[in-house]
Amino acid sequence: MSEATDRIHPPLAAGEVESLLAFLDRQRNTLRRKAEGLSQAQQATRHEPSTLTLGGLLKHMALVEDWWFSVVLLDNPDAEPWQGLDWDADPDWEFRTAADDSPDELRRLLDEAIAAADRNIRQVLHEGGLDALSVRESHHAEEGRFSLRWILLHMIEEYARHNGHADLIRESIDGSTGE
Repeated sequence: MSEATDRIHPPLAAGEVESLLAFLDRQRNTLRRKAEGLSQAQQATRHEPSTLTLGGLLKHMALVEDWWFSVVLLDNPDAEPWQGLDWDADPDWEFRTAADDSPDELRRLLDEAIAAADRNIRQVLHEGGLDALSVRESHHAEEGRFSLRWILLHMIEEYARHNGHADLIRESIDGSTGE
């Protein structure tokens, strides 16, 4: 597996913000590494019986970065390419269409989503810290709004879960294992 993407170990003794951001970055870079060095066909490879692919995971996480750190947190409109999609008609659009995208396109999409998310995180940290609440409420109205802390922890969990999927898919493609 390529060593191009660094996976920095989070600091052992740091404040809450630094620790959360370091763990999020480590999970982000784990997914990036799992997809490095693969062709478009390899990134579209499924690990049966699942329909998940590494390309689909990259595109999905780009969507999730935009959703949580822009749409939910700040009530911004969906970024491209998510604008105007009929999610009810095609709820797995990002997974299904990833096979049409080159590895470079998928990496660019994820990298741009992460860069935008990081700008939004810095803005919210500056304005209100980890306790700052999202503009949008939970779909379960009685639950209220999400704190930035909750969103960061959720994103670490989301990446960690999908990185487990990525491990299995990558190993089935070329035998690569590891962190």
